[in-house]
Amino acid sequence: MTTFTVWKFDDPEGAARAADILEDVQGDGLIKVLDHAVLSWPVGKSRPSLKHSHDLAWRDVGWGAFWGVLVGGLFFLPVLGAAAGAGVGAAVQATSGVGIDKEHLEKIRTEVTEGTSALMVVSDQGDLDRVAEHFHGMHWTLVDTNLTEGERRELLEAFGSD
Repeated sequence: MTTFTVWKFDDPEGAARAADILEDVQGDGLIKVLDHAVLSWPVGKSRPSLKHSHDLAWRDVGWGAFWGVLVGGLFFLPVLGAAAGAGVGAAVQATSGVGIDKEHLEKIRTEVTEGTSALMVVSDQGDLDRVAEHFHGMHWTLVDTNLTEGERRELLEAFGSD
């Protein structure tokens, strides 16, 4: 089953460390990562930074668009009043039909704050409980959305490749 998963860490570097661990556990066969991105929000910065796992790979432009719309809609548009609603609305529209709903997006937007980081993963055939065991001692919170086969196909058609 394809899963969209967000692990939030209590420090700006936690998600980057977890991404390294994710690569190791993928090598061990615990998860098949289709793509991932790291969102880091250091203290004193007005907004988070995004590092897409395939930033330099032209063939993954679709995933870059997915992360850009998702993170841009949640964090890079003004966060006050109607503009915040418009940003979340854009992200909801981009992810509609793929099992990532407004409630999940709102939870990500409210939980990932200055001084934290998030590892966002689209994976297939993974054992999230066993993966999470490898993040032991890293102070994290999990938000995940399981995608149906139809949602998976739609997500891959829109942003990735099968």
